[in-house]
Amino acid sequence: QVQLVESGGGLVQAGGSLRLSCAASERTVSNYAMGWFRQAPGKEREFVARITSDGRQTYYADSVKGRFTISRDNAKNTVYLQMNSLKPEDTAVYYCAADRPPYSSGSYTWTTHYDYWGQGTQVTVSS
Repeated sequence: QVQLVESGGGLVQAGGSLRLSCAASERTVSNYAMGWFRQAPGKEREFVARITSDGRQTYYADSVKGRFTISRDNAKNTVYLQMNSLKPEDTAVYYCAADRPPYSSGSYTWTTHYDYWGQGTQVTVSS
């Protein structure tokens, strides 16, 4: 069973930056696509970003495009989310997720597309 542990969340002022990390318990995750999602109070969990297993392709939600960057270091079994120009509306619990191949049908923006989830890390952006 793959375990994912997020870290790096916290309180930051609007316009600031944070870098989230997601450490995986197994090296097999290097063969998985990885994603970040977030969930604000009273809202559904939503897609933020995705990266392919080799790190060559990335995908972003329109709301974070140009501000957030997803990356990975397979030697460290770790995925990152660099968040710049943070806004109060970015406040949420951020979750890391692993998508094990063969990939299921449907959109990679769906939570059901992913097989493993971390416990989440809180990001709060003050105005």
